[in-house]
Amino acid sequence: MKPSDHAPGYVPNAAYSQADWDEVSDNPELSAEQLAQMHLGSEGLPPDLAAALDQRGRRMASQTRGVPVSLRVDPDVLAAYKAGGPGWQARMNEALAAGIARGKRRSRAVKRG
Repeated sequence: MKPSDHAPGYVPNAAYSQADWDEVSDNPELSAEQLAQMHLGSEGLPPDLAAALDQRGRRMASQTRGVPVSLRVDPDVLAAYKAGGPGWQARMNEALAAGIARGKRRSRAVKRG
């Protein structure tokens, strides 16, 4: 077998040989009919599985990295946020940010008045 016939991406190492790599990496190209039958994303999956895969790994996109902090809050406040499910830290952060925005609006109103 010529080196150009080997599967692309093989890097010699002690874990497996070129023959091992070729054996598991020798996938034939898909036909036009096979490509036409393919579905993107979660189409064709059972609804429960599609929903689980869709939710997996989701998190709030942020322009800035959060800073870890130790904060004391009332147990019932923490329980209420956690009861909302995953993302409770982001929701708590949004509430704190909204409080800052309200405070800025109030201080502007006081300065005008």
